[in-house]
Amino acid sequence: MPEPIPIKDHEKENRLVNKRLLACALLVIGITCALVGRMYFLQVVQYDYHSTISENNRVHVLPITPTRGLIYDRNGLVLADNRPSYNLIITRERTTDLKGELDAIIRLLHLPAEERAVFDKALKQARHPFVPVTLFYELTEEQIALLAVNEFRLPGVDVEPQFVRHYPLGAHFAHSIGYVGRINEKESKALDSVEYRGTQSIGKTGIERFYESELHGHVGYEEVETNAQGRVLRVLKHTDPIPGKNIVLSLDVHLQEAAEEALGNRRGSVVALDPQTGEVLAMVSKPSFDPNLFVTGISFKEYAALHDSIDRPLFNRVLRGLYAPGSTIKPEVAIAGLDSGVVTPQTRVFDPGYYQLPDFDHKYRNWNHSGDGWVDMDAAIMRSNDTYFYELAHKLGIDRLHDYLAEFGLGQKVSLDMFEESAGLMPSQAWKRATRRQPWFPGETVILGIGQGYMQVTPLQLAQATALIANKGVWNRPHLAKTINGVPPVDENPMPNVVLKDPRDWEQVNHGMQLVMHDPRGIARAAAQGAQYRIAGKSGTAQVVAIKQGERYNREKTQERHRDNALFVGFAPAEHPKIVISVMIENGEAGGRVAGPVVRQIMDAWLLDQEGHLKPQYATPTKAPGDPKV
Repeated sequence: MPEPIPIKDHEKENRLVNKRLLACALLVIGITCALVGRMYFLQVVQYDYHSTISENNRVHVLPITPTRGLIYDRNGLVLADNRPSYNLIITRERTTDLKGELDAIIRLLHLPAEERAVFDKALKQARHPFVPVTLFYELTEEQIALLAVNEFRLPGVDVEPQFVRHYPLGAHFAHSIGYVGRINEKESKALDSVEYRGTQSIGKTGIERFYESELHGHVGYEEVETNAQGRVLRVLKHTDPIPGKNIVLSLDVHLQEAAEEALGNRRGSVVALDPQTGEVLAMVSKPSFDPNLFVTGISFKEYAALHDSIDRPLFNRVLRGLYAPGSTIKPEVAIAGLDSGVVTPQTRVFDPGYYQLPDFDHKYRNWNHSGDGWVDMDAAIMRSNDTYFYELAHKLGIDRLHDYLAEFGLGQKVSLDMFEESAGLMPSQAWKRATRRQPWFPGETVILGIGQGYMQVTPLQLAQATALIANKGVWNRPHLAKTINGVPPVDENPMPNVVLKDPRDWEQVNHGMQLVMHDPRGIARAAAQGAQYRIAGKSGTAQVVAIKQGERYNREKTQERHRDNALFVGFAPAEHPKIVISVMIENGEAGGRVAGPVVRQIMDAWLLDQEGHLKPQYATPTKAPGDPKV
């Protein structure tokens, strides 16, 4: 008998279906709750965070580079300005193939292969991908047209007008104003990332570097709304940049040109000061260079030509040149002798043409080998008598000599706003023990008295030391800036004045320096011939290479670059000085004969009018009772 067919259990099936429906419902409810919870978390709990991110995707803050401050001479002539230039910029965030686009630009504009490395370097220094980076300056009209035609192939690349630094007078002020150049990687890390966003250049040397913070100004901003391709749709907020401060320098263009003309094509330097204020009236270092070459990036070939030149045009001889001062420091040594009581104006020394230390056979020669006989202080300064100053230096001793000359700024930085200045060297016993591990010898003091030996000074230091004699010990630190936005610079660390026991010693040395120029036996009388004013001066001739005992300087047998340096310092009018000048001519050989006329020519340019007459403001005032006769 067949088995019975089971009857279908509908109740059981209903229970199973209900369980499955309930499970699905619970799953849907759970997923829905999770989605709602997540939505609540994102849109409510993290609203501020995500709204900021969303806004940043839509709104960018773009820097607006401030206009760099202008630089003028004392008469209002522009020495450094800004001129418009069409430049090639790129924004990394907007590019699709950065490497490919850079290669395409090189090919399209027919640029040299080395420009590719310059592009990479500029992009590497950029801190933000959305900040435009300048790749190439001063595009030609043809290059602009090529970029416009190929714009669709170069997303993120634009042509933008910008201001670039320009020096209208070129090489004339390269060593005083300095120049700006592209910001390098080291500078980029040290600069304020906010203030220098969008800035491509920075002061490298001279006034441009010392007053960088004043000249740069403060960056501005634009908040812009962009689309997905980075195109600006509208400006939401605009904050104007604050332009850099304008600086008026104490330099005078006409005097600068006169100084350059007087120096000619010779290697050397000129610095002219106003002793009453410390203002630098002229500052020449020859040979010079065109600072415009550095503004947008100098080529390797052009830089190598400047850097490797035997004449060193990049070298600032006024501030960094270290030279033996020779006889130009004899007035300061005379002040030291008078103030210390070692000598009086009437003290006489017999000069047979040489000097010998007690118990020593070595002869220290006077430049005049036949000797000047008996000389007092006036005659010693007038004739630049070495024997007198050998004796005076020996009596003073190295310690007193060092201390007095240091008061005049020798062997230390003296300027207020010239960061490139070298300190030079004013040697002492302690210095020699520390650096040479040797004692100080008496003979070294002797030659120091005529500005030879270890001593090294800059032409600026010589000018300042001479200004102190002209100004009777009152210190006014040399400075280039006359006003910054109309405000004179402030010396926050003034130097102490040189105070003598007897102030009449200043007049005594001044008198001796006038004899150098105006006495029939004066060593530089030819340079003052026909002058309409009194000049106080001192020549110097400093050895570049040593000459053996008993030998004489032979010009014909000495290489040109081994010949003596020619130096001269002076001020005028001697009774009430208005200008102090220091001249150094490398390998010029004779200070009085070669450098003296240069000083005279510059003084004439400053003190005389166009007709060759003494300007009224420089005429000799009525002499006060008790002034020494000259």
